[in-house]
Amino acid sequence: MNLTYIETDGKRAGIIATADRLSEIGCILPEKSPIYIVHDINVACHVEKIRAAAMSEGRCIKGELAITAGENEKNFMTVTNICRWLLESGADRNAFVLAVGGGITSDMAGFAASVYKRGIRFGYVATTLLAQVDAAIGGKNGVNLDSYKNIIGVIRQPEFTFSCMEVLETLPYKVILSGLAEMLKTFIIGDRNSYFKALSVFSHIRTAGDRKAAMISAGKELQELIYAASGIKAGIVGRDQYENGERRKLNLGHTFAHAIEKLANEGNEADMPISHGDAVATGMILAARLSDRIFRHNGDDCLELRLVKDFLSCGLPTECPYPVEKLTDIMKKDKKAENGTIHFVLIENIGNVTTYDMTAEEASAMLV
Repeated sequence: MNLTYIETDGKRAGIIATADRLSEIGCILPEKSPIYIVHDINVACHVEKIRAAAMSEGRCIKGELAITAGENEKNFMTVTNICRWLLESGADRNAFVLAVGGGITSDMAGFAASVYKRGIRFGYVATTLLAQVDAAIGGKNGVNLDSYKNIIGVIRQPEFTFSCMEVLETLPYKVILSGLAEMLKTFIIGDRNSYFKALSVFSHIRTAGDRKAAMISAGKELQELIYAASGIKAGIVGRDQYENGERRKLNLGHTFAHAIEKLANEGNEADMPISHGDAVATGMILAARLSDRIFRHNGDDCLELRLVKDFLSCGLPTECPYPVEKLTDIMKKDKKAENGTIHFVLIENIGNVTTYDMTAEEASAMLV
């Protein structure tokens, strides 16, 4: 098991544990706290293995709650239901909430634990690639409000985020791609070499006749990439936990992505919803185009063309499903907008990004 520590102000704020199998989780579960598991209804098979690992280490699991983890359920009502279940189950201030699932599960369970009885301890078992490299790391716990992403929430670190290759082996490649978008985002921010390594690994998986077998075969390389991506985010979070500066870089592509997701979730705007990963991928293409306009990249230096080619090689989408003008009003209500301006994250080159303040209208005008 590889361990990465999130440290803020010289103190350990959390642990990221990267392992191979679920059976390894037992040793990092709390010894003296009763554990209450909140899990995505689709990962019950993983919960059985976690329960067995906990029992082998003498840990105490007091209860389990299965929830539906979708964007439509990511709201205050679900958080209230989790808190009500904890209360009815007798959870006191010594209780420990263990969220098992993807990013939506960790968001809601982490939020509930952060406010239940003014805050109890919690940790995550991340069961999707997206959660392992991004959503379950960093302490942001929130829910949506009227289709606006993560408008209500808190920043409070989990004691640990546990990731393992075993849970990824059961996922379809489409779901893996959602996490790949966030992984590539992280490497664009701060690790050029890992960016190209990830492209090589995932382009091979995409073209393999048996993608599941290719995923398993590439297990060691994938684990190294997950460890690298989580380490980059852990470092940024440790230096800027409350997003006053450097942490803003992690929003690369996300201002556009959240606007795309809101339009998709409004029903009358699209035939089908778009996944967060797909939205982030297309959001990064728009960020690259904006970067080209501002930094005057062209020819071989054109970032948009490079990212389009790279993303397509892995199977990620690159076309925004809506006219840029439709994104403008939604971006103005983004939770990160301040005094009418947005801290857009622009790409100087692969492995190096910067923030650039402008209004949503100014950004849209440069993209059309």
